[in-house]
Amino acid sequence: RLFAHWEAVASTHRVSLPRDMAGPIAQMARHSQAREPVPYVSLSQHGKCEEAAYEERQYPAGKWACVTMGEPMYEQSISMSFMKLMRYICKENSVGCHLGMTVPVLNEIHLTKEGTELEREVLTAYYLPAEFQQNPPLPMDPEIHITERAPLRVITRVFYGMTTEETILREIGLFWELLGSTDTVLRETYIVASYENPSVPQRRNEIWFIFRA
Repeated sequence: RLFAHWEAVASTHRVSLPRDMAGPIAQMARHSQAREPVPYVSLSQHGKCEEAAYEERQYPAGKWACVTMGEPMYEQSISMSFMKLMRYICKENSVGCHLGMTVPVLNEIHLTKEGTELEREVLTAYYLPAEFQQNPPLPMDPEIHITERAPLRVITRVFYGMTTEETILREIGLFWELLGSTDTVLRETYIVASYENPSVPQRRNEIWFIFRA
């Protein structure tokens, strides 16, 4: 039943779910309550009408497992990447055990020069839990790379629901309207942070604007 449910979810992202994902899906379901947050420091919050409109944060340097995909659709790229990461998290690693889930999972995107479309290539990144930060287990999959990512200062804004190219471009546009004109953040690279699995209909996401170095 669990596999059939995830098969239906995958089909909404225009991807087919391989049978060998049954094990990782069952493991993820068993450990679903234990999710370690990626560490950060909140620098400031900016509200509108009693509501936090956006937040400025600092993330420390850390080790992430990263996969890059360039499928025709954004949802296909992140689905294919996350399936690879799930296998790594669940067992296909040099210690042969479940590593534990961290949130959010980051999807780094790039806009075309015109700013009207996403580039095909998307980098998906999973933060290694604290106990594996010093000595990350090696992935069996050669397409997964363990990367030391530099400290990151971002402005974040929450949105809920599906993350398609259309919704992401709309959220980026709304965020720019809110911020107004500024040269302090990048205009061509953004991050979509995902906090919940794709089967949650109104799942929590964030758009991150990245401060220039």
